Amino acid sequence: MAEAADIQGMNPSPARRWLRRTAAVLAGAPLVAALLAGASAPQARADTTKAPTGSSTVSVSLDEVTPSAPEKGDTLTISGTLTNKGKETVTEAQVDLRVGPRLYSRTAIDAAARRTGYLPGTDPYPIGGKYTVEIDKLRSGISQDFTLSVPVNKLGLGDDGVYQLGVSLSGRTSHTVYDQVLGIKRTFLPWQDGERDSRVGISYLWPLIASAHLTAETGSDEQQTPVFADDDLAAEIAPGGRLEQMVSLGKQLPVTWVIDPDLLASVDAMTKPYQVRSGDTTVPGTNQELAKKWLTSLEGAVSEGKVVALPFGDPDLASIAHRGKNVSGTLSHLQTASEVAGMTVETILHLKPSTDFAWPVDGAVDPSIVDVATSAGAHRVIARSDSLEETGNLSYTPSAARPIGGGTTAVVADARLSTAFQGDMGKAGNSTLAVQKFLALTLALAEQDTDKDRSVVVAPQRMPTIAQAQSMARALHALNGDRWTQSQGLTQASATKPDAKATTEIPPASRYPKQLRRQELPTQAFQDIKSIQSSLDNFQVILTHPERVVTPFGNAVNRSMSTSWRGKPLQAQQYRDSVRTYLQGLVGEVQLVPKSDITLSGRSATIPVTVQNRLLQDVDHLVLRLKSDNATRLKLNDGGSMAEQPIQIGAGHSQSVKFDAAANINGQVQMTAQLYTEDGTPYGEEMAFTVKVSEITPTVLLVIAGGLLLLVLAGIRMYAHRKRANAGGTSGDDGSEPEQPSDPTPDTGPESAEPSGTGEKVDR
Repeated sequence: MAEAADIQGMNPSPARRWLRRTAAVLAGAPLVAALLAGASAPQARADTTKAPTGSSTVSVSLDEVTPSAPEKGDTLTISGTLTNKGKETVTEAQVDLRVGPRLYSRTAIDAAARRTGYLPGTDPYPIGGKYTVEIDKLRSGISQDFTLSVPVNKLGLGDDGVYQLGVSLSGRTSHTVYDQVLGIKRTFLPWQDGERDSRVGISYLWPLIASAHLTAETGSDEQQTPVFADDDLAAEIAPGGRLEQMVSLGKQLPVTWVIDPDLLASVDAMTKPYQVRSGDTTVPGTNQELAKKWLTSLEGAVSEGKVVALPFGDPDLASIAHRGKNVSGTLSHLQTASEVAGMTVETILHLKPSTDFAWPVDGAVDPSIVDVATSAGAHRVIARSDSLEETGNLSYTPSAARPIGGGTTAVVADARLSTAFQGDMGKAGNSTLAVQKFLALTLALAEQDTDKDRSVVVAPQRMPTIAQAQSMARALHALNGDRWTQSQGLTQASATKPDAKATTEIPPASRYPKQLRRQELPTQAFQDIKSIQSSLDNFQVILTHPERVVTPFGNAVNRSMSTSWRGKPLQAQQYRDSVRTYLQGLVGEVQLVPKSDITLSGRSATIPVTVQNRLLQDVDHLVLRLKSDNATRLKLNDGGSMAEQPIQIGAGHSQSVKFDAAANINGQVQMTAQLYTEDGTPYGEEMAFTVKVSEITPTVLLVIAGGLLLLVLAGIRMYAHRKRANAGGTSGDDGSEPEQPSDPTPDTGPESAEPSGTGEKVDR
């Protein structure tokens, strides 16, 4: 980006002492270079391990600079560490402070930051005198701390602006007979002596975003106890954790909170009973009080209302634009995620957030990303200046707001400031350098030659580490005095009058960074999401309480599109698989009970089919359809090959559905049973079984009936014969048995051993 200070014109003259020292160094540079070459040549040939030499012999770390932006009357104190990286002991050493010339542009600051070694004639003389630290010996591999303190009025600072600051160690080794600079580290000193007529507005985004922890699974109780994939979120909101630090630091700073509502929903779920997955089972979560404390602290921190809510789950807009929008349903998921964002934040934090901002990864945009963002309801897209580069000849950094057509505003964050705290800020030296450079860049921006009031936006990395957040906070505290900047909210910055000369051209897709494109979710991810949603749509229509399923699975689908999956393709796939597997398990709880083959005897019968509901809610709007593959042999209901009946089953119950069947011909018939939703969509797997038809004809029935009749008649005749035999053998006066009055008169003749007469029917 062009800078006003890049067109320097005439530079103000440096301090007299600076001139004298520079001239002396320039005059002696050729001799010093010759001596250095002569002394180091033999060592270079003998040194096979390539140990650091020259001004790289000793590593100088600047661990603290206080105050970061001194004022008149202050004393500048610099603390740091010296580490001898060479093979020889350094003797007769001293630590010096060197104040370089004023830097007139942010480009000059970038160039100075890239310099490493000491360069005679370019680096200034040390302040010297009593403002040095003497070190007798510094052995190889040994580190030693130091502290330099110098009154600001001894630094030789001139006009307001950014000055280069260097701390060097000079000394001798066994191979040198004169003092030389063996180590140096540079930083920047922003200097402003007095008040400014105008200040640059700074809108700093403070992101509260985390990776996904909640699953789609919920408990079977009335409260639908949530199930977490792990308990890692508890560590982040615990004292000293990343998210706890973000809240603790942010509540003391003039920032705009940018929040993923999914994070709030997840922590809010932890305030009540919750479960944590552990292998194949779950265990109760125990961090309810921790979650309540974090939310209470956050609610107090954001009470001023400068809150922007991202779409639920922080969907990856670039992945959707480049790989997902052509998969049906993807854009509707993004729209849903945007719609629930404001309600979620308002419910938990009790304030109304701004919801019309979209934030693509690293602020990288192209036309398709902007289209996707606006399709979900965003009217302001947070871009970054290294994506929306200036194409004109602007000599200053314009305001962030840029109209890009269609009522959409690109809010262009400053790339230099937004990336100032990336990298390892866990090392004190790295953090201090980053803070000093950030302050220098903001002052250089304020010093640019323009009479325009400007608003600059800073959009740092989405999930800063603890050390990065602490470094950002240090820099913002240093700006709190409103000396050359003033704090603004993001909404205020986006409403600032745009600069007519600033570019409004969105770069083409070909300029989208290749590294970011490689990290995008694949098209398969959106196809998986489509499949999950299709199953969910089919499942919810049979439920009497669909909200118990739709809400947790809808949120899980949004999390599947999250920006947090970038660079983690395996974890992203595992999350989607877990959502799909759990949904398939629920769908399978309503199923047909398998049937074994059955035999059907007779012309008509009923065929039972059992449907089981193992869900904890009633199901309805289902249809059971039974089909015969041979209607000639076996007909259903009114003589067709297919019959169906509506299904309604209570929670945890089974229902046996009976179908009337009519058989015509003996043999086997293949049957299939299938559940359908009322709109005709198959539900679950179909079930096949075989019916063996064994038809009984009328002739066979007559034979069987005749046989039964003969058996009955034979029984009667035998009974009568016994009674007559008993009656004939009764004794009277002549010695025979008397006839019983109750015995009936015999109605059949005595049995004959002769053959049956002609025409007599014999039952066999």
